[in-house]
Order: sequence, then structure tokens, then C-alpha cells
Amino acid sequence: MKRRQFGRFGVQRNWTIPYAVFLLVFVVTPLILIAIYAFTDAEGQFSLANFQKFIHHSETVNTFVYSVGIALITTLVCLVVGYPVAWILSRNIFSSTSVIVMLFILPMWINTLIRTLATVALFDFLQLPLGEGALIFGLVYNFLPFMIYPIYNVLNKTDHSLTEAAQDLGACPMKVFTRVTLPLSMPGVTSGILMVFMPTVSTFAIAELLTLNNIKLLGTTVQENINNGMWNYGAAISLVMLLLIGVSSLFTDDKSGEEGGLI
Repeated sequence: MKRRQFGRFGVQRNWTIPYAVFLLVFVVTPLILIAIYAFTDAEGQFSLANFQKFIHHSETVNTFVYSVGIALITTLVCLVVGYPVAWILSRNIFSSTSVIVMLFILPMWINTLIRTLATVALFDFLQLPLGEGALIFGLVYNFLPFMIYPIYNVLNKTDHSLTEAAQDLGACPMKVFTRVTLPLSMPGVTSGILMVFMPTVSTFAIAELLTLNNIKLLGTTVQENINNGMWNYGAAISLVMLLLIGVSSLFTDDKSGEEGGLI
């Protein structure tokens, strides 16, 4: 009996081998290479010159701060727009709520580049200028579903008897929302914020298309350095960006990601 159980355990453990190989090749190895390039110079010697250049290069620092600002604005707009939508959908007011949710998710099936080109065509048709406003609009359009669905997922799973109990105890609608609904939805809010903020910081194609390459984000700076053969400096900027994303991910935990994720 013990031998049979050990055999089953061994077979199940073998199932993880393809995933471990995938993570090693496509996740761990690239991260190690980024770190190696970031802490070495063109001759392959250990050096902190790349990070010193980043700190003293005012244009790159300004681009970094501007990228974080654009990411924060995009995240805030997505939260302000997405939370009410998610709350309304979770109330099951409409008979076809699942269809409406699918309509919000449907644009995600289309490539981001195609959606961005369609946004450029829309602005051209409406004769609106491309620039910072178009950039924020395009980012919100591309990443809004990543805010709506996690919040909707959490609110939809919330026990509505808690809301009814608060109402029976005499709580007004505002108190019900601030004391019951909002705290219970925080895992979805946290997950949505991270899922919007992290890719927005590192994007570059959307900024190039919607601003005619007049506004540069940090992702564009990394791309330019890599294309010009400055791998070490580009890797250092990428590592700074990865550290920023890693720090932002510390504001959540496994439970919030599990309850508010897209899957």
C-alpha cells in the first residue's frame, strides 16, 4: 500500500517537471542575465557604473518619474471607472450580466498593438490630437478590464446576507458600502491595481503610437538602449523597473491574488 502511494506521488511530482523547465528557461534565466548585464560593463567586469549613470542622467530619471506618474493616473482612472461598473454587475441587476461581463473581456482577445492602432484611427477620425491625453485614454482602454474583472469576481462571491444584515441593523446605504462592501472587495481592488499599474509602467508601444513618439516612457528608454547595443545600461534600467514592480507587489498577498485574479 505504501509502495503504491509513493508511486502515485512520484508520478504526480513528475508532472511538474515541464513547468519547472519552462520557468527555468523563460523566467529565471532571463532575470539572471538581466542582473549580470546590469552589474557589468562592456568588458564584462563587475561595475556599478550603469546605476550611477541612471542616477546622474537627469533625462532618464525624469522619464522614470513621469512613467510612474502616468501609471498612477491610469490606475486611478481605471479604479474610479471600473469599481462602479464591477459593483453594478455584481448586483445582477441585468438578466444578461454574464454577457455584459464578456463584452468587457472581449477586447482582451485582440492583440494590444491592434487595439492601440484602432485607437489611433479613432482619434484621427474624430480629429483629436495625439499626445498625453490620447496616451492616458489608450492605457485606460487597454487595461480597464484588468481592473473590472478582479473586483467583480470578488464582489460576486461576497455573501450578500452580510449586506442585508447591515441594512436590518439600520445602516444607511453609504455605511453599508463603506463598512461592508468596500472592505470585502479590497482583495479585488488590490489585485486590479497591481494588474494595471505593473504593465503600465513598462509599456512602450502604446506610448509610441499614441504620442507619435513625442512622449517617452521608461519602457521606450529600455528599448532604445537595447536597440543601440547598450545592453548593460538597458539591463540596469530594466532591473530598476523590476524592483519597482516587485516593491508594488508587496502590497498584496497570496489570498488577494487568489480571490481577485483573472483566473
